[in-house]
This record gives sequence, C-alpha cells and structure tokens, in this order.
Amino acid sequence: MSEQTIFLNALNRISFLGPVRIGALIRNCGTAREAWNAGAAQLQQIPELKGLAEKFLEERRKINPEAEWRRLQRLNIGCLTLESSDYPSLLRQITHPPPILYYRGCWVNETAAIAIVGSRRCTAYGRDIAGRLAAELAQAGAAVISGLALGVDTAAHRGALEGGGRTVAVLGCGLDRCYPPSNAALMQAIQGSGAVLSEFPPGTPPLPQHFPQRNRIISGLALGTVVVEAPLKSGALITASYALEQNREVFAVPGPIDSPYSRGCHKLLKEGARLVESIADILEELPLIPLAAAAAAAGAAGGVSGEEKIILDLIPYRPVHMDELIASSGLSAERIGPLLLELELKGRIKQLPGKYFVRQ
Repeated sequence: MSEQTIFLNALNRISFLGPVRIGALIRNCGTAREAWNAGAAQLQQIPELKGLAEKFLEERRKINPEAEWRRLQRLNIGCLTLESSDYPSLLRQITHPPPILYYRGCWVNETAAIAIVGSRRCTAYGRDIAGRLAAELAQAGAAVISGLALGVDTAAHRGALEGGGRTVAVLGCGLDRCYPPSNAALMQAIQGSGAVLSEFPPGTPPLPQHFPQRNRIISGLALGTVVVEAPLKSGALITASYALEQNREVFAVPGPIDSPYSRGCHKLLKEGARLVESIADILEELPLIPLAAAAAAAGAAGGVSGEEKIILDLIPYRPVHMDELIASSGLSAERIGPLLLELELKGRIKQLPGKYFVRQ
C-alpha cells in the first residue's frame, strides 16, 4: 500500500478533519505525509484550519500512522483513495468527495448503480416494492446502493442478493461496527458478493450527524436515487436532495394518499421526480443499463402466464376478496382458485384469512 494511503488514514483519524480540510492540507503541504508532519506555523497559514493548529498537533501526538494501518489490516479492511484507479468513478464527480474510503467485501468500481432508499419504519407495501425493484435491477446488471438501515434499505439489500446481483451498503459508522446490530447477518451476506463501505475509520460510532453525511455517498455512488417510502422529514429526502445537487436522477414510488410514509415521495413527484411503477421507468431514464437484459430479468422474476397476469393485475396492494376477483375477471370460482394458488406459490400474492388476497 502507498505511503499516501497510510498518512491519509492517519489524517482521517483527526476528529475535526473532513474532505474539505484534508484537501486543503494536501494542497498546501504537497502530500499526505507532509501534511501529517506539518508544523504549527505552516498549519496556521491554511485558512481552512484557522484556530485549529494546536488542536491538530494535540490529536496528532496520540496517533501512530503505521499502527493505525496495521489495525486496518488486522480488521481485513481495504482502502480506496482519490488516487486509486478503483475509487468509485461516480463518487469522484461530486463536490468534495471523501479523500479515503474503507471497504470490506468484493469491491468493484460500479458504473451502473442505482440507490434505493426510504423510511426505516416502512409499510409492507414499501418493503415489497423496494425488494422487488432491487431484485429486478440486480438481475438487469445494476448494483443496488443503500444504507443498511431497517425498513426500505434492508429490503433493497435483500432483494438485490435474492436477485443474484451486487449490492453496496454505505455505513454511518466504522466498518468494525454494524448499525443497526440486528442487520449483522445481512452485513456479512452483502460482503459475499458486494461490499460495505464507509468514509469513517474503524471505531467511529453511529452518531446522528454521521447519517446525513453518509447519505451524500449513497447518492454519489449511483446514477439515480429511487425513494420508495419517506415521510416529509426523513433521511431519504436528504439523499434525494444530494442526488439533485450532484446532477443525478431522482425517482419516487407513489403510495396511498393517506399514508404519512408516502408524503415525501408525493412531494418529490410534484417537484419533478420521475414516477416509478416498474424498473422500466428507471431504465428509460438511464439507458446505460441494457433494456434487453432488464426485460429478461423482469420476466425471470417469477414469470406469470396470461391468465395469471389478468388476475395479478386485479389484485391491489390492499386486501381484496375472492368474490370481487371473480366478478372483475369473469372467471369461475373453479378456474380462479388454481390461478390464485399458482400466484401464491410464485410469491406474487399472499392469502389472508377470509379468502382475501394481497399483492406481495
């Protein structure tokens, strides 16, 4: 590993240094090593470090760059720097990209990636849509980016894995921690074919202020961001805002008009976000992902026959009684029963008590 990476990691461990200040240090000092070894007089000449020279020197005395590098190796954590050829190409384009990123798993410089984000306290509808979109995008060859949070993020990561594709989880803490802890198994599974990523060094706790900062990386890694469910005040809308600032596409999934978890999506739609009913809406806007592969993927994800599709189209994302389906379809009870069973076996619908059915 290059000397630059070792000292970038050390600089990143200074509590008050972020992309702007680390960038200023290197511009003024020449290299990460020279920035690390800068004296008080030189530090005081850097506008971005005004009043912070003594604090820098105080924290520096407590950090051993070589020991911190060995710690990363013990934890099996890799590093990507702006000088690395495998640094995320899309992320490199944002304002003030992280000078160093930490990862675990199988890192690939994704150029066809879509972010899927939404509420932690999502509904069954939100989980279903996020998982299905992620699975179909993964089968179409896109990497799915999300934040490992509960709710929509979890559904998106799982959907991508079930679709046999890659997914990247961006954390708001160090990679030696899992937040939320209940997603430890999912975090491990992601590393099998994708990666977990963070700009925070090991040991960094999941503090509230880290998550908006983390969200700019989620959107920055992707060609576009899909918001599945989001209240009016939510991290998902912050991610969408970053996507707009980064000149990336924003998509939103509509939901019930009386659901507080749909109000954020509806706000985005009113402001010009692209409405998403299927991955075709995403792929039409982002043609870098092959449409033919997407169509094949959508067909492979639990393909249905002609009659089954007729029934499936009649079943909304709310419970509907079998009698209503018989009346709407014009099919007999004897014919519709086997079709409903087949759709249930394919995972497209779920039967509820009292002969009610709902889309999965």
